[in-house]
This record gives sequence, structure tokens and C-alpha cells, in this order.
Amino acid sequence: MSKNASTILLLIGAILVVLLSSTFVVQQTEVAVRTQFGEIKDSDYGPGLHFKVPFVDRIVKFEKRVITRAYQGETFLTNENRGLIVDYYIKWQVEDAGKYLRTTSGVEDNATQRIADIVKDGIKNAVAQRTLSQIVSAERAAVTGDMFERATGTVSELGIKLVDVRVQRIDLPEDVAARVFESMKQSFERLARQLRGEGEKESLRIKAEADRRRSEILAIAQRDSLGIRGEADAVASETYAKAYEKAPEFYSFYRSLQAYRNSLGKENDVLVISPDSEFFRYLRDPARSR
Repeated sequence: MSKNASTILLLIGAILVVLLSSTFVVQQTEVAVRTQFGEIKDSDYGPGLHFKVPFVDRIVKFEKRVITRAYQGETFLTNENRGLIVDYYIKWQVEDAGKYLRTTSGVEDNATQRIADIVKDGIKNAVAQRTLSQIVSAERAAVTGDMFERATGTVSELGIKLVDVRVQRIDLPEDVAARVFESMKQSFERLARQLRGEGEKESLRIKAEADRRRSEILAIAQRDSLGIRGEADAVASETYAKAYEKAPEFYSFYRSLQAYRNSLGKENDVLVISPDSEFFRYLRDPARSR
């Protein structure tokens, strides 16, 4: 190979090295920071191909996606000095790449440890302000709600966005769990007895009120029925009187038939009466007038 050809190949190689050193690619799952001699120059890079000053600029890339870290078996004390074993997880992501690089040196483990310390202190304070029964009966969001708001403001100073903090499990040490559960059982039994007593008292009151109302309704109904019957009897008597005035003989005959039907022909009945009694006058001579 001639000297000129070698020179050309070296020149092409140098050009390629310079070109490769002048570009960098940012993936959709990454954020990038460009620095010069340790000073941050730019951190606003979208996905794609970008240029830099070769051998002078340094490109640092971080994970853009949400990072999840779980913590198990952390012990916290309630305001009764009872130990709780808490499992929880933290979700976070880089929000400000420049600030993130300055505060954590771009090391994910450093960022995770600082966030974990902040969140752990927040959960510790939240648990320390409550009794065991309050923590067990409350929703888990109530335990982490205030802490999450304060922790969000703190981690934002690291260029990090706190996405979520969730308590997965709250448990007691084995040596105290049985005693605590028995105490809670007795407490709930007392509450149940109290509620049953109040319910029985209310039931008796409602039944007494219902009986009183029933007696009032029956009394009113009986009073009204007596009045209606009295009015009906008066109308019936007036009707009978008018009928008697129009046809006394027929009315007398009709009333005698009613008396016969109610008095005669019933099994095992005994009627003692004189044969020539006025009661049998229509039986002796149906055609006889008065």
C-alpha cells in the first residue's frame, strides 16, 4: 500500500472518530446531561441524535422510567412504644436531570438511599403520632398521606419526583401479637355489647310506640264504628216505621216469618209455648187477618 493511500485511510479514520465523538443518542427511556469540565451546560435533550464538542463535552445519561424499590421488615414505634413491622415500597423518577446530577452525582443507589431515608423518617413520625388501634383501623393512605406530601417537597430538591409511597403490610412482633389481638378482641366485644344494648333499648321504645299507636287507632275505629252503627240503626228503625205505616199486616207477617226462622227447626232446641199463643197465629190460619 502506498504512502498516500495510508494517509487517506488515517485521515478517514480520524474524521470518523471525530464524527462519532461529536454525536450521541438519547433513547426514549433516558434523560441526558451535557457537561464541560464538570460544569452542566445543557440537560434539555429529547429522544434522538444530538451533537457535542468532541473530547470536551461529557454526556451523562440516567433512567427516565419510574424506579421502584421495596423495603421489608422496617420497625417503627407507636406512641404507646409498641413496635410495628412495616413493609412498603417507593416509586420515583428523575424530574430535573441537572439538579439530579449535582445532588446525587448521577448514582442511582445514592438517590435511592436518600429517598428511602426521607420516606422512612416520614413513616416513623406518622406512626409515632398514632396508637396501635388507630393505625390498624385507619386506611393505609391516612398513615402515609401527610408524610407523602412532605417527602415530595423534600425529594424535589434532589431533582426527583416522588411518584408513590405505599404501605403493603403492617404486622406485630410475634411476642406481642397475641396479647395485642386479645386486647383488641375484648375491646370490640365491649363495643358490641354496648351497641346491642342500645339497639335493644331502641327496639323496646319503637315497640311501645307502635303498641300505643295501635291502641289509639283501634279506639278511634271502635268509636267511629259505634257512631256509624248508631246512625244505621236509626235509619233502619225509620225505614221499618215507614214500612209499617204503609202495610201493617204485611209487616207483621214478615216479622213473624223472621221469628219462625230464628226459633223453629233447630236441632235439640226446646220451645215451650201455649198452642193458642199469638205467636202461632199465621201457622194456624195463614189467610187470617188481624
